[in-house]
Amino acid sequence: MTQSLRPARRPRRYVPGFVPVPLRARADGWTPRRQAAFLGYLAQTRSVSEAARLVGMARETAYRLRARRGAESFAAAWDVAMGRGKGDTHRSRKVTGYELEYRALHGALKPMFYAGRFTGIMRKADNTALLRLIARPYLALAGSADRAEAAGERRAVSRAVSCHSSGGSAGPARAAPNHCPPASSGSMRQA
Repeated sequence: MTQSLRPARRPRRYVPGFVPVPLRARADGWTPRRQAAFLGYLAQTRSVSEAARLVGMARETAYRLRARRGAESFAAAWDVAMGRGKGDTHRSRKVTGYELEYRALHGALKPMFYAGRFTGIMRKADNTALLRLIARPYLALAGSADRAEAAGERRAVSRAVSCHSSGGSAGPARAAPNHCPPASSGSMRQA
């Protein structure tokens, strides 16, 4: 009996959708696109130094970015990219108010792979986050600190609902509100 030899399969690379770390806007800094590209290259190479070099940043700044406040989603995606975390980490951890609002308004960034190699970045809409924001009116009944948070969430919900109802961009029939992100074709290509 003869056995057929199968070619070795490349390991499947996966990075879950994540919310970029909130930072000041700088052209030479860690932009959301650069953060997603870093995670894509990190999953491909499994080397922080190499991934940082490929996006034009230093390894030390990548570790500082991971340690920043508001970087929980980025850190969880980093762990998955290195093979240390579970694939669905966003379900097993607490999601912050900022992350929930960002996912509802802008969606999550997700590095894309083909044949085990990082190919680009996709912005993935997150309707679940929008529904979770809508389901949070109970905060208005709580204390004053919670009321301020609830007021911010109500504003976020109204912005998200108006963006979703208008399609996120100016169309021929009606114009989108100023706070809506521009509509995209579903994916962003790496520059």
